[in-house]
Amino acid sequence: MFVPIIAFSLRVVNKVGTGVVEPLNDCTLPPEMESPKRISPYDSSIPFDRSIILLSQSSRLAGEFDEKRFVFPCWFQGAVPVQKGEGWWQPWRLPFKQLGLFPSPEDRLRNAASHSTGVRLRFLTDARNIQLRYLPSSAQRMVDLTRKNELITAISLPPNSDSACIENIRPSRTPLDLWLPHNAAIQLQGLSHDGRFCRSAPDSRPRWITYGSSLTHCVRAHSPSRTWPALVAQRLNLHLTCLGYGGQCHMDPMAARMIRDLSASLITLKLGINMISGSCNARTFEPGVIGFVRILRDRHPRIPIGLISPLCCPPHETTENVVGMTLVRMREAIASAARRLRAAGDQRLFDFNGLDLFDEALIRQYADDLVHPNGDGIEVLGERFLSGVMARLPLPRACRF
Repeated sequence: MFVPIIAFSLRVVNKVGTGVVEPLNDCTLPPEMESPKRISPYDSSIPFDRSIILLSQSSRLAGEFDEKRFVFPCWFQGAVPVQKGEGWWQPWRLPFKQLGLFPSPEDRLRNAASHSTGVRLRFLTDARNIQLRYLPSSAQRMVDLTRKNELITAISLPPNSDSACIENIRPSRTPLDLWLPHNAAIQLQGLSHDGRFCRSAPDSRPRWITYGSSLTHCVRAHSPSRTWPALVAQRLNLHLTCLGYGGQCHMDPMAARMIRDLSASLITLKLGINMISGSCNARTFEPGVIGFVRILRDRHPRIPIGLISPLCCPPHETTENVVGMTLVRMREAIASAARRLRAAGDQRLFDFNGLDLFDEALIRQYADDLVHPNGDGIEVLGERFLSGVMARLPLPRACRF
């Protein structure tokens, strides 16, 4: 019989004038969050509103129900905030209480930010079987269960389903990561298990934030843990926050402010491809890159930041868009912006040519539309990102390469 997970207590205290979530019992925060320093209102390790999150959970197996209410203070990793609803919670990749400050046509940015790409539940358990409960959706979704670099299983969440079981898990003292759908939103209702314990496992690994377009969002990946940011993060032992927004990477100043306020050990920015639609011209694109980086430097003055120019996209390489920009000119502008920033004293800024990561031969091999690599191509991009970008950055010592 499935039994409900262990409940934890959570209280809000003040340290040096800022609200810091302080957990009780076994739920501990990463070391950098235990010190009395500023805590971002968007930090992915704490609930957005700093309140106790209560979920109404149904524990069901073979027709048996056990209605209770539980506290899940520290389970989500890789979300910006977590929204609390009536009996459910949803991870977001934008601050959902401030979505009005992130406008886009037809709310496309909001929709992309609701997808949980890169978000996972991180926990320890001795259970061999667990059951995930969630609100039904018409979307075809998947979740992955991993331990370190090992994909234990990939589970399909059929449209209109409300629960899924993961069976025959090998017990271990190593945390599990349950990767949530990369191509859709999900509202979780609870987790049940058949073991003696199931508790959150705080993630104190170096934090990597990557910002980009649909090529970072990776909805075409084979499964949630096989997007290229997820693959790179698992290989290098990094805590991932993936801010890939399909069609919506336009260097929004509010996105820069949000990233600035998140905890980070490393930031990469893959810029340009969405802006070929005409949102920046020759006068505004390079200054926009400089301004975006300078906003991040307000609170991340010394961490490595990598700028990646567009991957190959044959239809837009030399053909001018409505404002006279091409991908060739965008790459030149990003390289120029990096030189200007380094000349102004930013010696921890690095730039990379996207053609070195995915050239014309690769895009023709792996992308039917000459823009978006398929699942296999996404994994190739992950390998090339490891060797072409991460191997050339001064990574934190805790990373394994």
